[in-house]
Amino acid sequence: MLKAWFDTALWKRVLLALILGVIAGSLWGEGATAISWLGDMFIRLIRMVIVPLVFLTLVSGVIAMGDPKRLGSIGIKTIMLYMGTTAVAIVIGLVLATLIQPGVGVDLAAAGTESKALVRQAMTLDGFIEMLIPKNPVKAMVDAKMLQIIFFGVMFGAALMMTKEDGKPVANVIEAGSEVMLKMTHMVMEMAPFGVFALIATTAGTQGASALLDVVPLVVTVVGGCIIHVLVTHGIIMKFLLGLPPVRFFKDIIEPQLVAFSTSSSSATLPVTMATAEDNLGIKAPVASSVLPLGSTINMDGTGIYVGAVAIFAAQALGIDLSLIDYLLIAASTTLVSIGTAAVPSASLFLLTAVLSVIGVSGEQTAIIVGFLFAFDRPLDMCRTVVNVTGDLSVATAVAKWEDEIDEDVFRDDPKV
Repeated sequence: MLKAWFDTALWKRVLLALILGVIAGSLWGEGATAISWLGDMFIRLIRMVIVPLVFLTLVSGVIAMGDPKRLGSIGIKTIMLYMGTTAVAIVIGLVLATLIQPGVGVDLAAAGTESKALVRQAMTLDGFIEMLIPKNPVKAMVDAKMLQIIFFGVMFGAALMMTKEDGKPVANVIEAGSEVMLKMTHMVMEMAPFGVFALIATTAGTQGASALLDVVPLVVTVVGGCIIHVLVTHGIIMKFLLGLPPVRFFKDIIEPQLVAFSTSSSSATLPVTMATAEDNLGIKAPVASSVLPLGSTINMDGTGIYVGAVAIFAAQALGIDLSLIDYLLIAASTTLVSIGTAAVPSASLFLLTAVLSVIGVSGEQTAIIVGFLFAFDRPLDMCRTVVNVTGDLSVATAVAKWEDEIDEDVFRDDPKV
């Protein structure tokens, strides 16, 4: 029995746990909160490995590049692709919301303003610099400030790369530490089926599917946009941009998609995303360890779809007529403010003030919108996190292909994790 369990691919065990979690939560109701500790423990285990994993593998990947010029080449391609796919996602969200009109006829009077504290002001240049460059790298790691960790890790790795032989002892320690953290990540991921079961059961038991009935048009808009973006946008990237089989790509990434769906966090999914990139997609360490951590922070395709759709929803519900300029402003502001959004559940709600303000929605009105959406946000967040993680792996595959850092035989083989 135990041997059969471990012989079964992890993603299949996670999928089984997800289905059983929905059933158990629906039957158990509020009582499902009794096992919420198991899901919390799984999330804590994942978060335990995130910072050392990102730092060590990122520095190790930079060192493995050998040539400082390659670091710039990979960075430019990565950022351009991430920004490009996010822009496409926003357009999909805007178009679908305009066609489906999810906000028409919606009464926001019953929505409370208790969630007002969730709203934050638009990002400034000074704020972005502060968010990017750490004053204290150790504190950045303690606080899990991912952009700061990535910035320091790239700088540290580049310095090690340029010191060559003098930095070899430190580089050897970093590379050994990277391997240790990858092994630890695999150990933690064996907990995934149990953690996913508890997370999904708790969500189904406390919220249920009926909570979505009042916002069905918005749900259809967001979920439809997510499906279109995943299958069409990334399918086109695989087939026509890279010459790789899309079906094979989607089969290879089932496990991180399931973990993303259950945790609603790109950051929490990062360990399994990195393992999948190397083991299933054949992406080599220099690309996987540099592109994916950055993607978990700045790649917000699902967020783009969601915020774009919610902006149109808000305008329709509040009776605001939008011009072409308004649509362009929504697209531009969503793309910009998505950079550095925390890769944690419901982080997209924080973006709404910055985006809605460009079409004249006041802070009070935004608080009402957030209050209306908050109860339904978790299921939608689960869907858009799948989109984010899919985009991370798609961009990593593209960069690896262009940098000749992918083993296509591994990509075409059956998934190993």
